Amino acid sequence: MKAILTTEMDMLIPFHDVDSMGITWHGNYLRYFEVIRCQLLDKIDYGYRKMQESGYGWPIVDLQIKYVQPSTFDQKVKLTASLVEWENRLKITYEVRDLASNKRLTKGYTIQAAVDMRDQQLCFVTPECFRDKIAHLLDSSGD
Repeated sequence: MKAILTTEMDMLIPFHDVDSMGITWHGNYLRYFEVIRCQLLDKIDYGYRKMQESGYGWPIVDLQIKYVQPSTFDQKVKLTASLVEWENRLKITYEVRDLASNKRLTKGYTIQAAVDMRDQQLCFVTPECFRDKIAHLLDSSGD
C-alpha cells in the first residue's frame, strides 16, 4: 500500500520500559505507536482535540503487531507511522527500527473507524471534515 503521509521520530528506549531482562516490555510498543500516531494526525491538522471538536470519535477497532527483534534499554530507535487508508476508515502502519543498523524491530498497524458522537453511530464513510484535510494533502502533493 502506498502511504498518503508518513512521519518519523527518534527515541531512546527508557529504563522504565524494559523488563528484568533489559528487553522492552511488549505492551510499550502500543504506547510508541500512539505517540507517533499523534504526530501523524497533527501533520494532517486533525489531532485528537480536533477530532473531538469535529464531533467524531475515532476508536481503534483493529490492531496488529509483530515483534521481529527485541529492543533494549538505552537503544536508539526510529518510529515511523504512515497513513495508508482513509476513505472508509483510517489505517495507519507502524515500524520501529534500530537507529544505527536500520534493522526492523517491530511492525504493525491500527485501524480506526469514525463514530458520530451525537448518536454513537459508526460511520461507514470517513466524515467530510477529515476528507477535507486529506483532499488538501493530496492536492498539494500532486496526486
